[in-house]
Amino acid sequence: MFDSIGWVEILLIIVAGLFILGPERLPTAASWVGKTVRQVRDYATGAREQLKQEMGPEFEQLRKPLEDLRELRNFDPKRAITKHLWDDDSSDKPNGHPVTPQPAVDRERPLQQGERPPFDPDAT
Repeated sequence: MFDSIGWVEILLIIVAGLFILGPERLPTAASWVGKTVRQVRDYATGAREQLKQEMGPEFEQLRKPLEDLRELRNFDPKRAITKHLWDDDSSDKPNGHPVTPQPAVDRERPLQQGERPPFDPDAT
């Protein structure tokens, strides 16, 4: 619910609450906010359970497209390509062998006298 709120924002809200409400009324206000959030969460859970009971198996058919939409909202191109190419496991190659780091090759060394540069006929 509060994925984008960090500790700095929470601390800022507490400090603002101290200045606005004062130290005497802040604990009662915090408990009221906690009870209200808990009550809203209980109402949402109850509504979901009631809908699930009334709709039966059709509820799952309704939930599937909504989960797909939620997945599209969190779309990451790198993750999508990894999932498509390697079945969502970037640590393995398509043939099932683990990815091993290759040693760095010194390609920047100068050519020796009479040495021909490397040539790739497929690249031209």
